[in-house]
Amino acid sequence: MGDVMPQQVPTVPASEVPEDAVVLDVREDDEWVAGHIDGATHIPMGEVPARLDDLPEADPLYVTCRGGGRSARVAAWLNANGYDAVNVGGGMGEWEAAGRPMVSETGQQPFVR
Repeated sequence: MGDVMPQQVPTVPASEVPEDAVVLDVREDDEWVAGHIDGATHIPMGEVPARLDDLPEADPLYVTCRGGGRSARVAAWLNANGYDAVNVGGGMGEWEAAGRPMVSETGQQPFVR
């Protein structure tokens, strides 16, 4: 996933992601458990190339991480491999700041790690 330039990735601010968007969260397990978008698919960034069969079918697929860097790299890689992926600008930090809904796996109040 190294040589793709993230600045060429279509990006949508977290506040403008459609409510019915199909979201891929590429953060690590501990980040996911603390708080994520309800209904999102979780595949850590390093596992994406090996788990393409687990990707949800979507056109486009919105990719998020904590701040937008990892998701930009994954979205660029997916686009280079025939997918229609959009980076969620600002990631889950922006999502939380915009007051968008989240859930946690712990039963506690969700938050972005």
